Amino acid sequence: MTPGRHFRFGLLTALTFAAIAVSVPAEAEAPAKLSRVGLLDVVAPNDSRRMLWESFRRRLRELGYREGEHVVFEFRSAHGRTEKLGAAAAELAALKVDVIVAASTPGVLAARRSAPSIPIVMTNTSDPVGTGLVASLAHPGGNVTGLTTLSNELSVKRLELLRELIPDLSRVGVLADATNPAAAIAVRDTQGAAGPLRMQILSFEVRSRADIDGAFTAAIKEQTQALIVFPGPLLFGEMKPLVALAARHGLPVMYAQREYVDAGGLAAYGASLSDNFARAAVFVDKILRGVKPADLPVEQPTRFEFVINLRAAKTLGLTVTPSLLLRADSVIR
Repeated sequence: MTPGRHFRFGLLTALTFAAIAVSVPAEAEAPAKLSRVGLLDVVAPNDSRRMLWESFRRRLRELGYREGEHVVFEFRSAHGRTEKLGAAAAELAALKVDVIVAASTPGVLAARRSAPSIPIVMTNTSDPVGTGLVASLAHPGGNVTGLTTLSNELSVKRLELLRELIPDLSRVGVLADATNPAAAIAVRDTQGAAGPLRMQILSFEVRSRADIDGAFTAAIKEQTQALIVFPGPLLFGEMKPLVALAARHGLPVMYAQREYVDAGGLAAYGASLSDNFARAAVFVDKILRGVKPADLPVEQPTRFEFVINLRAAKTLGLTVTPSLLLRADSVIR
């Protein structure tokens, strides 16, 4: 991000300087033994998810791991059904994998229940302390470490960006994946951020893909002016239908991940998932070399992306100000 395009938010500056770097030389050689790495996901392996896991595999190759020679991957997915995560995690535990890389808070929780003695690396957990996955970011303890997206702490920024798109914004809906334990924390944080901005927050929860259409209908009925979609495996797995629903209802939506905007959504602000998945490979490398998860501090994001889709904005009749364009890291025209 160039200096002219960098978000000059105090919180993000603090987070950047507070980020704990975990790195190894790119030319490092992989251990000689063949390691078995479990990959656990709630989301079905759609195109967006495959790209994220490929970021992880590519970084591991850069660290010297050749598949079949140094590492074997065991991938298990719940195919969008959170209730199936326990069985998927149990399969990885039965295989006695050396480490489990788990995407999303429900995935990490399922892995920890099924494999309490196997090291677990998080890729994109929004609040690992609040959900009880780690004792603290600096000293995680137990068998879990990895990356956090800090998504819940960015609520005020998303609200400010929405207000710049919709100057008279006062009623904002939040769409939360109730199968994700971090959702309640995200709703609470957004409600707290909305007070000083004199906005009212309306919460709409979904527990299955069948609930999503009804949530949009309820949001329109409640005269919601815009919607924020929180991170969650259920909603990520239903990305394209969700974006299509927003367009059909003419509802401006701010997402936490740029993948939604790549799929046609209006705007997103949050940590780079691609970066997080790639950085998870560094944790795996450390663990395979003998470092205990409890001794690896959880890493915070160092790059946040604001992405806006001008085509979607035009369809919604929204004016994107020059200042907003200058702050965007990526613009879809």
